[in-house]
Amino acid sequence: MSQFEAVLFDAGDTLIRLSGNGETLLHRAAAVLGVDPLDPQEVALVWRRVLERSSTAEELAKGRDLSNARHREVWTALYDTAGCERLAPGLSEELYGLTVSAESWEAFPDTVPTLKALRERGLRIGIVSDTGFDLRPAMDLLGMSPFLDTVVMSFERGVCKPAVAPFLTACEQLNVSPERTLMVGDNPLTDSGAVAAGMYVFLLPPPAKSGARGLGHILSLV
Repeated sequence: MSQFEAVLFDAGDTLIRLSGNGETLLHRAAAVLGVDPLDPQEVALVWRRVLERSSTAEELAKGRDLSNARHREVWTALYDTAGCERLAPGLSEELYGLTVSAESWEAFPDTVPTLKALRERGLRIGIVSDTGFDLRPAMDLLGMSPFLDTVVMSFERGVCKPAVAPFLTACEQLNVSPERTLMVGDNPLTDSGAVAAGMYVFLLPPPAKSGARGLGHILSLV
């Protein structure tokens, strides 16, 4: 018999991710604006700047996942700073709109099969995500929602991981104790906060560009 009664998951880059890549989204956003094809090298440079700056301590300290308004403000400013507006006026806002659209997200190939297998084993399943916008429409579209018992998102609670509150909230909603809960994520700086909440944590390596996420390893733990 498994020591776990519930499994919590991070969302972005654990169960779901933006379809394609950022450069593809930039080209799509430009096309919506009616801009002629952008220089691929310039687009690659801008997106590289976005990736480099988005995970810095300075950016993370701006509280982008604490509210819808703050999320839009911080990300569009980051896109602008990275050079989007130099590529095309209005590109920052258009790009932001694409990134928060449910249609722009995809599930890893092993996401739904893993959630289904956990449900069949009788485990309760939850999401604990640092996000400044509602991920439920994407989860609905990707067929994940029928397997989820709770979804805890930072912008609705005004608190982000690694604080213990989001993890404990999920446990309360699932009616399960932390020590009987496994947290699965990909960011050691945030998802490991579940340890302080009394949970076990399984951290995934960075995802490959394509193919399964490696979620099947979780089944051997439960």
